[in-house]
Amino acid sequence: MNVLIIGNGGREHAFAYKIKQSSLCKNVYIAPGNAGTALEGINLNIATDNFDALAQACIEKNIELIIVGPELPLVKGIRDYFELHPQVKHIPMVGPSKVGAQLEGSKDFSKQFMLRHHVPTAQAKTFTKENLAEGLRYLETCNMPIVLKADGLAAGKGVIIAQSLTEAKQELTEMLADAKFGAASASVLIEEFLQGIELSIFVLTDGEDYIILPEAKDYKRIGDGDTGLNTGGMGSVSPVVFADAAFLQKVESEVIIPTIQGLKKEGISYKGFIFIGLMNVKGKPYVIEYNARMGDPETQSVLSRIDSDLLELLQAAATGKLKQVQYVATSDYTVSVVMASGGYPGDFKKGFDIKGLSNAQTKVFHAGTKNVNQSIVTDGGRVLAVTGRGKTLAEAREKAYETVGKINWEGVTFRKDIGLDLMNWKNG
Repeated sequence: MNVLIIGNGGREHAFAYKIKQSSLCKNVYIAPGNAGTALEGINLNIATDNFDALAQACIEKNIELIIVGPELPLVKGIRDYFELHPQVKHIPMVGPSKVGAQLEGSKDFSKQFMLRHHVPTAQAKTFTKENLAEGLRYLETCNMPIVLKADGLAAGKGVIIAQSLTEAKQELTEMLADAKFGAASASVLIEEFLQGIELSIFVLTDGEDYIILPEAKDYKRIGDGDTGLNTGGMGSVSPVVFADAAFLQKVESEVIIPTIQGLKKEGISYKGFIFIGLMNVKGKPYVIEYNARMGDPETQSVLSRIDSDLLELLQAAATGKLKQVQYVATSDYTVSVVMASGGYPGDFKKGFDIKGLSNAQTKVFHAGTKNVNQSIVTDGGRVLAVTGRGKTLAEAREKAYETVGKINWEGVTFRKDIGLDLMNWKNG
């Protein structure tokens, strides 16, 4: 079949790489894609939220399955648009409706959803500019540290963990009164801080049935030892040593099943991924957030552990036939190390030649790259995700970092400790 993947990051390169391997795949198109996706399929120079142009491309290319990678087109309602378009409404799509995508698009919506369906989560209250004074008084009743979350999409930067009451009041004022995160922080959740360790759970659902994909842990801070500014993610590891069978059973019974059933009860048709950000608090799962798509760079680690035909799984999810397909994941470990531009997540320069890609011994997924005059150059903050797979975490790390050491460009930066905390894990 002809497949269209929407997006241009490392997540979309990972999808293209796995889908290309399927015997069901005829052609894979990526819109807009990057220099890495161009190695797997055909890039189409179309923005992820240009629904008219995407629909026209589907008609011209005889697309038979659409996979929506990033959150923006989902939150803007790409499924709703396609379902109302007479020429493309028949094309199965992996990705929820605009209402379903509010699980990610609105922190308040998702929090209220969790409370309605008894999904374990931190206590929270939502405030706007109009009741800022009430929010400031509420902070005085809270224990520190406290979490402040912009309600809307803020490119992974809308969460503040305030260590003191003074800091919390200042941040809340900046978010609401000064629009620190633009429209995303028109509403802000003040949320209880949970003490534990974080992990990501990924579910593929056709609205009735579901498959639990390999779990992962990502690394958000720019510096070794989880120091420095938050980023979109500097690496990921799968599986996660502290997520044992007993914990994952609790996740399924207390989080996944109530979530799927809650969507059905509310009449929300949901065909796609649910990415559940969890906190493991003394062996009990609490949901920090939902996302309506796969994560980046977790996708690179997660998909590298799936031995089933990914395209078959995705087609089954999009057409309501997930129960009919076989799903197999390896027990191998995968480690993805993100190589980023110097200065990221602050100001950084683009356009540097990437050297050493031909020396890679493991899979290198492209995120912020493009082709210029037959050279591959940097074109973003997070540029590559080098992914190693091995029988042990140590072997997967070694393979990933061996390849990282062979790739270079001016100003390149990466964390040297991805997975190290899990290698040294001593029961929490």
